[in-house]
Parts: sequence; C-alpha cells; structure tokens
Amino acid sequence: MKRSATVLLTALAPVSWGTTYAVTSEFLPADRPLFTGLMRALPAGLLLLALGRVLPRGVWWGKAAVLGALNIGAFFPLLFLAAYRLPGGMAAIVSSVGPLFVVGLSAVLLRQRPTTRTLLTGVAAVFGVSLVVLKAAGAPDALGVVAALASTASMSAGTVLTKKWGRPEGVGPLALTGWQLTAGGLLIAPLALFVEGAPPALDGRAVAGYLYLALANTAVSYWLWFRGIGRLSATQVTFLAPLSPLTAAVVGWAALGQSLTPVQLTGMALAFSATVAGQLTPRRPAAPAATRPREDLGTAADRPPARTAAGK
Repeated sequence: MKRSATVLLTALAPVSWGTTYAVTSEFLPADRPLFTGLMRALPAGLLLLALGRVLPRGVWWGKAAVLGALNIGAFFPLLFLAAYRLPGGMAAIVSSVGPLFVVGLSAVLLRQRPTTRTLLTGVAAVFGVSLVVLKAAGAPDALGVVAALASTASMSAGTVLTKKWGRPEGVGPLALTGWQLTAGGLLIAPLALFVEGAPPALDGRAVAGYLYLALANTAVSYWLWFRGIGRLSATQVTFLAPLSPLTAAVVGWAALGQSLTPVQLTGMALAFSATVAGQLTPRRPAAPAATRPREDLGTAADRPPARTAAGK
C-alpha cells in the first residue's frame, strides 16, 4: 500500500507537466521559451532552498550542478527548441522513448539488466503516445529531432544519476530538488538574456501563469519526481512519463475544445496500459525449502528445541 501511494504521488508530476502546453498557450507571452524555462526553474529553486535551508557540501556542489544541468538547465532549452521546430506532436513522440533510454543507462550505470517485458512495455508506450499526438504535418526538422533526442537523453541521464548518487545523509528530497532547480535556472539565465533579450512586460494573466508554472508545475512536481526516484526504481519512475502527453491531450479536449479521435483514444489506452505495466515488478521465484537432515530416533527430551523465527 505504501508503494502504491508513492507511485500515485510521483505520477502527479508528469500529470502536472501535461498542463504546461495549455498554460503556455493561453496565459504566457508568445515566443519566449527560454524566459519561460527560467521562470519555471529559478524562482522554484530559490523557494525550495529557503524552505530546506540546506546547501550542498563537498562533492555535492559538483553533483548538484551536474544534475541541475541534466534535469533542468539543458533539458528545458532543448525541449522548447524541439517543440518550436518540430511539427505537431513529434517532440512528444521522441520524448516518449525516455523509458528505453533509462533502461539502457540503468544497465550501464546501475547494473540492472533489462527484461524482455520492460523493453516491450517501452515500445508500447512509444507507439501509444504516437497514436495520441501524431498528426499529419510536413517533414521533420533535423535540428528539432536532434534537440528532442538530446533533451530526452539529458533527462534520462539525470534520472539515472539521481538514482545512482542518492542523497547526502540527512538531506531530504526537498533540498535536493532546490539544488537542482537553482543550478538549472542559473544556467538558463544568461542564455535567455543573450538569445531573447530583456524580459517581456507581464500582465495579470502572465503573472498567474508563471506563478502556476513555478509553484505547482515545477517546485511541487519536481519535488514529487525526485522523491519518487529515491523510493522507486529509475525504470518505474520513467514509465510514468507518458502521463504527460496523455494529460496534455485530455486538457486540450476538455479546456481548449480539441477533438479526440478513436485512434487517439486507442493510443491513450495503450500508453496508459504501458505506464501501469511499467510499475509492476517481476515476482522473484520462491526459494526452495531447505532439505533437513533426518533426525535420529530418540525421545523428545533428547532433541534440541526448535528455533523460533526470532532466533534465526
């Protein structure tokens, strides 16, 4: 029951990320992806730093910088670049290969051998997401495809390294999340200023949108995500990622008046089934009962007392 609650809480992170497109398109200024990434990461990171009141020590300054770069600083700009250059939902399709990336990296860095079921589940997730988001469009942009693959690889590597390195003793997921968001935001800041110039003027809708992205969509969601990585396997966590494009499709249908075709509904069912299957851990074969030597004949008083479970 405790593990199920952890899975459900971790799943809230990609569900929240699935609302990003709707909030961005309806509330935020257009064509400012780097500024949006900055506003998501840095305020959230500084808030969590203030709440956690813990700074990295020793080698964790470097580890926090690496994780912040992979999970936030490189991931956000590459993701937005892919979204702007690729047609339709192709960026979401490319990002849905994340579970397969994590499976491969886990085999190398965590010595976890992938099972056939895990690989098939990953392929099913990619196919299901493809049915949901792929629409007729022109030829894909090469730079967009490279950016999408790089963003997926960056987040996948960050997920596996977060699992491999764990957390310093006495440091909770709140502080670890704050370190990464702050480091990632600081990496994005000069890039946003150089590429997009000065911050745009913000109206009330934009301020509300950025507050939602910084608090619920980033601070809370990434805290739940890294908390889940600490309690579940890296593969289990990454198989929750398809919930993001699925949520985006549902929000588009419910709030933005977008239609859902039977093919998309089939893809949603397939991707959701893959997400559920990714949370199932294979049963370990029961250990064979130890063969006991035959007791010598004798009275009960001659035999040693049976050991209790506490005495094992």
